[in-house]
Amino acid sequence: MSFRFRAAARHVAAAACLVSTCSIGAVWARSGNAPATGDPILAKVNGEAVHLSDVRNAVKQLPERAMSIAPQTLYPLVLNKIIDSMALAAEAQHTGIDKDPGVQHRVAEATQEALATALLTKDIAPLITDDALHARYMADIASKPGEDEVHARDILVNDEAMAKKIIAELNKGADFATLAKQYSKDPSAAARGGDLGFVKKSEMTPAFADAVFALQPGQITKTPVQTQFGWHVVQVLARQRALQPTFEQVRSSLRQQVAKEYGQKAVARALAQAHVERFNLHGSPANAVDGAEPPPKK
Repeated sequence: MSFRFRAAARHVAAAACLVSTCSIGAVWARSGNAPATGDPILAKVNGEAVHLSDVRNAVKQLPERAMSIAPQTLYPLVLNKIIDSMALAAEAQHTGIDKDPGVQHRVAEATQEALATALLTKDIAPLITDDALHARYMADIASKPGEDEVHARDILVNDEAMAKKIIAELNKGADFATLAKQYSKDPSAAARGGDLGFVKKSEMTPAFADAVFALQPGQITKTPVQTQFGWHVVQVLARQRALQPTFEQVRSSLRQQVAKEYGQKAVARALAQAHVERFNLHGSPANAVDGAEPPPKK
């Protein structure tokens, strides 16, 4: 299948094959036509073959949730969309739409993007192994201490006067959970008696974090804490050092991070070998100082 048809088919399949689970999947399964291990021809459109590999490549472009659909159901759907796309593309060529400058420009853009993606995949994929990811995990995560966190409770109200009133009641022995259920405007926290569970400093707004981490277990803020959400009365129940996540928990994010880093390096290498000329928005040659801040006046 040509690049042009394959690219069009891939995008159509990705957009449409999840609309519903139709009976064609059942027919495919009953006929024993489950996906093979080789690369057989599954269809021909105007003599151009669609192979199992074309369907597999289109499936790879689908959202992750599509992977839960059985191949006997998913593959026929994708194949139908590829056939539809090829037929439409053939009709477009027959009518001469492929000669339209706007269409040719979009095809050129798609080709350029496909080439760039293929190069990055070819260069980067072999480097992102489990061993490489585990080494990054050991260096960046496992070897470092976990972040401090506190088990806190919070009562959020609209004004400072009410927050001060609550602090006064707590100082007289009132129950924090009871007051949270009575006064807090945060419904979810109020239902739990103001309990926030264990939270890290990086998960809080700066003003709130500074106040909370200044407290020791059992202490309550002496004065209300203001944030963009309102006024807070906070109690700390416990402090601890959080455990670092396991390798399995961060494998996906590490893979994305490492791939991004390798991608940036690959782009930098390509730019170093390319002759790049920049121009201003009105078409005149751009100077190195264009857009720079003017030097300070003496």
